[in-house]
Amino acid sequence: MKKRGKRYNEALSKIEKSKLYSKEEACELVRETSNSKFDGTIEIAMHLNVDTKKADQQLRGAILLPNGTGKDKKVLVIAKGDFAKAAQAAGADFVGDVDMLEKIEKENWFGFDTLIATPDMMPLLGKLGRVLGPKGLMPNPKTGTVTTDVSKAVSDVKAGKVEYRTDSFGNIHSIIGKASFGKEKLVENLNSFVTTILKLKPSTVKGDFVKNISISSTMGPGIKINPNSFDK
Repeated sequence: MKKRGKRYNEALSKIEKSKLYSKEEACELVRETSNSKFDGTIEIAMHLNVDTKKADQQLRGAILLPNGTGKDKKVLVIAKGDFAKAAQAAGADFVGDVDMLEKIEKENWFGFDTLIATPDMMPLLGKLGRVLGPKGLMPNPKTGTVTTDVSKAVSDVKAGKVEYRTDSFGNIHSIIGKASFGKEKLVENLNSFVTTILKLKPSTVKGDFVKNISISSTMGPGIKINPNSFDK
């Protein structure tokens, strides 16, 4: 069994293991139990009652958090002509086409957090699927990263858009902010994320859609949240 440090155990002592907290209580507590020496990232984990072997129960998309994530994401846009100019004007960190793809392939370069591409560039990008896919960097129409509206796509990522995707066990993980945000901003982001997921309940799912929800800070313990805290 992994031995935990003193600060982790002190944080853990503030949490009632069997309690389901309200979203407000949880956001206050996650800030109190953020025990890193830097501004801790707040993450959410949701376990859903879905069978990901069924196509209609595989959830994937993106959510624009009202208060952002607190992280400045580096954006690469693969586009040509006017689309490339629009991406630059919108504040993309890197813009190019074949030159950037060769940099990724030949130099193993991944100095970006999000990759956006226009549809016409996807056949070229497909050749890099084996390296981009495992890193979660392959553009996808469902997350708004394959689009002709590159200006909006770049702006949304910079403003705090986060992607989500169910894993093979029906779990979704994402970032919802920083410990420095304050309770109100964290509650707003948490509420926005969870209510969006709740609205995506597949019609084929019977019974409760959400099995459990928890949030935690970097290196901090998990805090369970009552799913009934959210409007459905």
